Amino acid sequence: MASTPTAQDTLAAEFAAHRSHLIGVAYRLTGTRADAEDAVQESWLRLAGLDDAGRAAIRDLRGWLTTVVGRICLDRLKSAAAQRESYVGNWLPEPVVTPFGRPVSEDPLDVAVRDDGLRMAALVVLDKLTPEQRVAFVLHDAFSVPFAEIADALGVSVEAARQHASRGRKALADADPPPRVPLDDQAKILEKFVSALQAGDIRAMTELLAPDVVLIGDSNGKGRTARQLILGPDKIARFFIGLTRKYAPGMAERGLPVLVNGDLGMYLPPMPGRDGFLALDEHVQSVSIRDGRIVAIYDVVNPDKLAGITRPGAGPS
Repeated sequence: MASTPTAQDTLAAEFAAHRSHLIGVAYRLTGTRADAEDAVQESWLRLAGLDDAGRAAIRDLRGWLTTVVGRICLDRLKSAAAQRESYVGNWLPEPVVTPFGRPVSEDPLDVAVRDDGLRMAALVVLDKLTPEQRVAFVLHDAFSVPFAEIADALGVSVEAARQHASRGRKALADADPPPRVPLDDQAKILEKFVSALQAGDIRAMTELLAPDVVLIGDSNGKGRTARQLILGPDKIARFFIGLTRKYAPGMAERGLPVLVNGDLGMYLPPMPGRDGFLALDEHVQSVSIRDGRIVAIYDVVNPDKLAGITRPGAGPS
């Protein structure tokens, strides 16, 4: 005879129904898988730790959990801001990688990054906001959390919470990150770019790059990529051509198509050095496209940020 579910069992089941949503909230706020998962787990501990009166006072569990996750992520963002001071080079969000062409995954983060607001270009802009601006803007504009609850999470007045959200909204509008374009269009442009790179055709490469294109590398000094921003079509094209001379022939051909935060990208597996050529670090690369040209290239090499990705031909590591 089946046992009767306890109140804790019922609460756990109710929480599980909101877990995917909360993972998406936390990742949008922090930009890292580990912080997102930790924040969601901590929100469960806070919920489970309430007494009966505390639980009874919750009228909207999803809204309550969303606000709690926002408060937890605020603390993590403040801590991360201090850690960034010692980070080597540029910082990019931890990529969510899905092998291209595989059946649709129901992993909470794979589901979350189908949202246009979690594409790499948007997260890069969010990362420029203050922790308070990011939490206020994301909770209100993306998840419709009332400003009274946001103010409580931030420990500020309702008016101050509105101002934080407004400044975050303006920063995103001013940065104008390119919207997601159809995958077929992305594939055509990337195929042309890789073909031009393989042929060493700088002119063909530059024609596919927007005048204000930027290359952002993220390694924290633990891998080879650009430590400083590289700006402009000619400089970026010559940078990539230069790489083909430092690594063994066939480097570009080793790239495997993947989805990076829902957009088409490339996974480059590590390759040992030989015959005077450098060893190739593991890379996850993606691009942002506007009006048929690449406007940003993101190159994540930091092994700490690639530890949890799903690699082509393998399950989650």
